[in-house]
Amino acid sequence: MALTTINNSAAIALAASYCKVDVVASYPITPSTPITHELDKLYVNGGFPKFIPVEAEFSAISSLLGASAAGARTFSATCGQGLMLMHEALFSTAGLRLPVVMAVANRAISSPLNIWNDEQDSMCQRDSGWIQLYCKNGQEAVDTVIQAFKIAEKAMLPAMVCLDGFYLTHSVGQVDIPDRDKVAAFLPPYKNPCVLDPQNPLTVGAYAVPADYQDFREDLSADLEASARTIEEVGKEFGKAFGREYGLVEYHNCKDADRVIVTLGSVYNTIELVADALRAKGEKVGVAHLRSFRPFPAADLRANLGGKHVLVVERDISPGAVPPVYAELSEALAGTGSTVSVAAGLLGGREAKRQAFESLFERMKQGKVKGWFCSKEKKL
Repeated sequence: MALTTINNSAAIALAASYCKVDVVASYPITPSTPITHELDKLYVNGGFPKFIPVEAEFSAISSLLGASAAGARTFSATCGQGLMLMHEALFSTAGLRLPVVMAVANRAISSPLNIWNDEQDSMCQRDSGWIQLYCKNGQEAVDTVIQAFKIAEKAMLPAMVCLDGFYLTHSVGQVDIPDRDKVAAFLPPYKNPCVLDPQNPLTVGAYAVPADYQDFREDLSADLEASARTIEEVGKEFGKAFGREYGLVEYHNCKDADRVIVTLGSVYNTIELVADALRAKGEKVGVAHLRSFRPFPAADLRANLGGKHVLVVERDISPGAVPPVYAELSEALAGTGSTVSVAAGLLGGREAKRQAFESLFERMKQGKVKGWFCSKEKKL
């Protein structure tokens, strides 16, 4: 292992180039801009064959859709309004079963305008058919980019690697960037089984009549659900090759815990520190990082968190309904005797210090989770 002091965005771009990406198309948007900037620098210095400087994000995803269909390994980075502009083509990319990989530097969405971090942008694309993997630090982001290509190409589905804007994209720290040759050995060349070829023409993206359309969508849903096994298998393969194993959910001191906080992204690191401090005082508390949101690991969560008091710390809002992670976790734990609560907030970059999470653990003990943007509790 060789640790390098590096900006996380630069490390992510370098990892993508080590994956022998063929085509990058990206339009800079804060806070994903440093990733795009580093990718452009790598291209100029021969890091990969093609960088397409598009005029907007819709063109970026459209370029990658075509390149992937033609047999190229493709990559991009975006966030916020940029991801919103891609919305239509995200569905097309998944429906065409193209394994495009994209880093999403999670950012709040308008209006009002806000460039800071929460998870509203990727969460509102949860039904687009993309695999969504969330990272808690720079090391995990680098490792997940490498795994994402293998996962996407095995499942023949596109994948988002989601990391917190600014908190992770602009941080500098020590990262172990896997050796280029080891990455090449881990990741075989991409071969599209239905590649576009003028010598062997085929129809792509054809019109589907009502009798057929639903079957395609059901197949997509089933294959996305089945990709959970692929994520686990690739995470174990990565562990054998590089010494860091990954799964669908990371559990920290959850086995004997009576209270567990579930969250996504870099806020996990602070909650883990709080949980460890409470453990030292004799409190049976744990924390879980939901690495995979799509596919949603319902069976995994049910097996590990059934019967416990569970709180979701969620940086998202679903206007007119309960927040999405809370809704899906509540369904996953239904009938287990668990109590599931949600503290939704931290939107638009709003911060919470350790004391706030200490208070949440205490409120869980008292059965009074209140005082955040949205709080609900359900006995299952």
